[in-house]
Amino acid sequence: MKILIIEDEPEIAEGIRQYLLAHDVQCETARAFAEATEKISLYSYDCILLDLNLPGGSGFDILKEIKDMEKDDGVIIVSAQETLDSRITGFDLGADDYVTKPFHLSELYARILALIRRKNFGGSNTVTYNEITIDLRQKTVRVNQTMLDMTKKEIDLLLYLIGNGNRILSKSAIAEHLSGDMADMLESHDFVYTHIKNLKKKISQAGGGEYIKTIYGMGYKWENE
Repeated sequence: MKILIIEDEPEIAEGIRQYLLAHDVQCETARAFAEATEKISLYSYDCILLDLNLPGGSGFDILKEIKDMEKDDGVIIVSAQETLDSRITGFDLGADDYVTKPFHLSELYARILALIRRKNFGGSNTVTYNEITIDLRQKTVRVNQTMLDMTKKEIDLLLYLIGNGNRILSKSAIAEHLSGDMADMLESHDFVYTHIKNLKKKISQAGGGEYIKTIYGMGYKWENE
């Protein structure tokens, strides 16, 4: 899971970031309009946490940018503005949820999970694909009722593959999903191959199907049956 926090108040942004990191969520931050639009244009996110009042522009304009780019990143507005008009405007421009400051971090995290469930997995806390069952809250994976010993990144990769079933995902796209914008600073994306190899092995050893396919010269895909 990869989140972009667009927030100009450093203490609020860092508080959210630390809380999400403690829950194994990959986080990036942007403090101004230009930085935020640049990151949104370069990367994809499972969820964007969007403040409305930013140096250099409005959060509403960022929503317009997202719509113009035809991106499907989930957006939760996190703002001190608590008017009906601001809520309606946000939803009309494509926001998925609206949280008013001040807020409890546990509630914000619950809303992020709910948004991702709605967008990718039909609103369920459990993702089931044939013999594979993933508990999103407990972060556990079972294959044929056998609990797998999985790292957090392997679970994140599995969800990313299933959520993009039959789509070819490049190594760079997977690296970006797992490592955020740090992926741009890595000399190679060989760690993607390692994660894919380990994931395929663990599923196979538990009697699972060979759903992960290598598309040579292009990347990988989860092949839906």
